[in-house]
Amino acid sequence: MLALVTVAASAQPDRKDVRRGNRDFKKEDWKAAEIDYRKALVKDSSSVAANYNLGNTLYRMGDMEQARKSYDALKEVAPSSPSASDLYYNMGNAASQAKDWQAAVDAYKESLLRNPGDMDAKENYIYAKEMLKNQQNQDQNGGNRNQDNQQDQDDKNNQQNQDNKDNQDKNDDQNKDRQNDGNNQDQQDSPQQQPQQGQQPKITPQAAQQMLQAIQEKEKETQEKVKKEKAEALKSRQKEKNW
Repeated sequence: MLALVTVAASAQPDRKDVRRGNRDFKKEDWKAAEIDYRKALVKDSSSVAANYNLGNTLYRMGDMEQARKSYDALKEVAPSSPSASDLYYNMGNAASQAKDWQAAVDAYKESLLRNPGDMDAKENYIYAKEMLKNQQNQDQNGGNRNQDNQQDQDDKNNQQNQDNKDNQDKNDDQNKDRQNDGNNQDQQDSPQQQPQQGQQPKITPQAAQQMLQAIQEKEKETQEKVKKEKAEALKSRQKEKNW
């Protein structure tokens, strides 16, 4: 996980709470740090240090949604800050953890515009772009699969209707033959014709659909495994940021 370093409090009314939060942050007492920073924001909602450090704390706590809100509160002051690249970098990391790949790509791009030499930001930017592309492809393939599944269902229904019609015609023929022969003995359904030796039985639409679903599930499982490995690699590349 990203080792986020808290920033020092500026000469504002909230400095006491922020400094207390920084001490708790260094102790990794995330809950206490969160409370301290929120107290500072009650006194000064525009505090850069409190918002940024609260975002870092929430990130450590795994609350990516709230962490992103804290970072977003600084968007107006970020462009004028000499360390804005670090803020956007952390915003990108939080978006990546939330699998919001479009937001992650945009944030890393902003970070690189302000610090083109940041290799970590470059690697994370490339990774986020790849994940976004995969996500878009999956959405498109998902739509295609829905169409294919509907077509398969229609084919299955048509086949079922045809089978029912064939069975009805067969029954009608059998009844007609029995009437013509005048045979009032035990009435039995005619046995089904056995497939000739060496003849391969046809795969039913239901069986074909099950095979297709099994293949798709295996493919999805493989893709998820690759994504997980890439996500772990991303975490290992994250570095300390200090704003």
